[in-house]
Amino acid sequence: MSRIVFWAPLGAIALLLAVFAIALTGREGTPGDPMTGRALPELPVTEFGAGFAHFDPETIEGPYLLNFWASWCAPCIVEHPLLEELAASGIPIHGITYADRPENSLAFLARLGNPFTTLAADHERRAALELGVTGAPETFIIDGEGVIRARWRGAITPEIWERRLAPVWNAAVREAEAGS
Repeated sequence: MSRIVFWAPLGAIALLLAVFAIALTGREGTPGDPMTGRALPELPVTEFGAGFAHFDPETIEGPYLLNFWASWCAPCIVEHPLLEELAASGIPIHGITYADRPENSLAFLARLGNPFTTLAADHERRAALELGVTGAPETFIIDGEGVIRARWRGAITPEIWERRLAPVWNAAVREAEAGS
């Protein structure tokens, strides 16, 4: 009996760790992701602020990245240099602040730079709810027809971009060019 009392908690902990590990390894948009292959829904966002172009999917031509971010989000700081690099290479990135205070978002962009083509705010997390966003950062690849092609939950690193997202991005660009 004492062996059961000793091993049962350890077994429960091991089981929980296994479940978490499995959940974390499938974080990117996979065929099983409920949003992949669906049209981007209407997102209830507000204007980010004066002097910034407002995110309006109806006016965007071609594929783009949609990035949910926040100033309080440490992984957002980690991925920011890569977003700047992608934007500098010509990839349009549209940003939505996730449950962030406007003054903090502005300070973040002033300090680290602004890779975003347009911006919007989701103070109440309603747009995030529409897309199933669980936290910041989270990035979607939207094709030229407004369809979600992939999702990545967490910071995008150069390796993640090259191995997981760039192939999807490149396919969306090729399809858009073929349809022109």
